[in-house]
Amino acid sequence: MFFFIKGVNTKHITFAATNRDKINLSVCTNNTNNTIMKKTILVAIFLGGIFAANAQTTPGTKVGTATLNVNLYPIQDITVNPAQKTVNLNYRTAANYKDGVSVNQEDHLTVYSTGAFAVSVNSLKSNLTNAIYAEKIKASDIAVTASKGTNALTGATFSEVTLSNKATQLIASDKGGVNKTFNVNYTASGALEDAYINKYYSAENPTVYSTEITYTIAAK
Repeated sequence: MFFFIKGVNTKHITFAATNRDKINLSVCTNNTNNTIMKKTILVAIFLGGIFAANAQTTPGTKVGTATLNVNLYPIQDITVNPAQKTVNLNYRTAANYKDGVSVNQEDHLTVYSTGAFAVSVNSLKSNLTNAIYAEKIKASDIAVTASKGTNALTGATFSEVTLSNKATQLIASDKGGVNKTFNVNYTASGALEDAYINKYYSAENPTVYSTEITYTIAAK
């Protein structure tokens, strides 16, 4: 790049511009030192204007925005201990027939929940039935209660449920937990007092009355 500045009494003034950031200036003149200084100042002012113009035309910084969302969906899961899929209330003695039978299943339920939840329990049928005989045992003869298991959830509350074919709340919590365990107790009430004496049949020993129990977990 070459510039010629009019009015400078010189043999020649050459600007060698290799790039925008570096310009080599060579001045050859026969004037006095004072004149050279004045001309040099004018050249510097001229070059400053060029750089200022270049700075004004440089594109500005562009800004783009994005929205980041963390979307949390509810997860509720409940499992029955695989080793306790069948629960037996065994009537073996006279005291059992008179007072009833109770069995406690430790860590019977395992719960995973994001946030507050409730667990309900119900019987598939309103009666426990026998595969051979028409005799029945009412589901409401059985009480179900829950308690803290090995991996307990602090703050959980429990209700005693009289078993029926309608889902009834057994466990409630205002916070969630990961793989929290709960014990469950099944009790045939002692108030029955020999109510099952005539429900035994020698052709089936033991005589079995069954129903399916369902535990349901839901967010709350």
